[in-house]
Amino acid sequence: MDSLDFIKNKFKNFDEDFYREVNGECITTTVEAKQELIKEGQKVTHIPILISGLVKVFTLNDGKELLYYYIEPSESCIMTFSSIFTDKTSRIYACTEEKSEVLLLPVSQFLMWLIKYPQLNQVFFLEYDLRYKTMMDTISQVVFQRLDKRIFEYLGQRIKRSGNPVLKISHKKIAEDLGTAREVVSRILKKFEKEGLITQSSSGIEIINK
Repeated sequence: MDSLDFIKNKFKNFDEDFYREVNGECITTTVEAKQELIKEGQKVTHIPILISGLVKVFTLNDGKELLYYYIEPSESCIMTFSSIFTDKTSRIYACTEEKSEVLLLPVSQFLMWLIKYPQLNQVFFLEYDLRYKTMMDTISQVVFQRLDKRIFEYLGQRIKRSGNPVLKISHKKIAEDLGTAREVVSRILKKFEKEGLITQSSSGIEIINK
């Protein structure tokens, strides 16, 4: 899909002038896996919208990661969007999980488009509502759920997202995303294995359907 087709698919029911302006001002770039797209404190000059791939959005506290959410194709980093109305600096980190293609909208033009095309506000506020719910769910899980349940749900979500029944992931990666220690994750996964909930092999982790 070329950039114009992607823009029309992402922003439905806008007029042709909008599509031409966005296509003329946007930048499309390909980013390899495990590359940093933005970091905390960095000046925000472009709003990213993911065309393909997967991007992790997280924060760091004393060197430990706390996962906020993943950006999937056709989604944007709403925390980057919100920062353009304040100090225009990022409050999060965003890193590609796999090779990704990203559409970048320049902030200077985007602010004018919000005035010229008011319906653009609704597109991003709907996405903001989705991310707000995701983050509230994350907070509830951290506060109220046992870690073993969080890990099991995390595995299920990653498997569903990948479309592959076997998830190739390290215990260290799981620990980083959930803000815990690798040894704790290893112990819980071993318990799951003994209970017949998962299998672990060199190919990865698979949830056993019961």
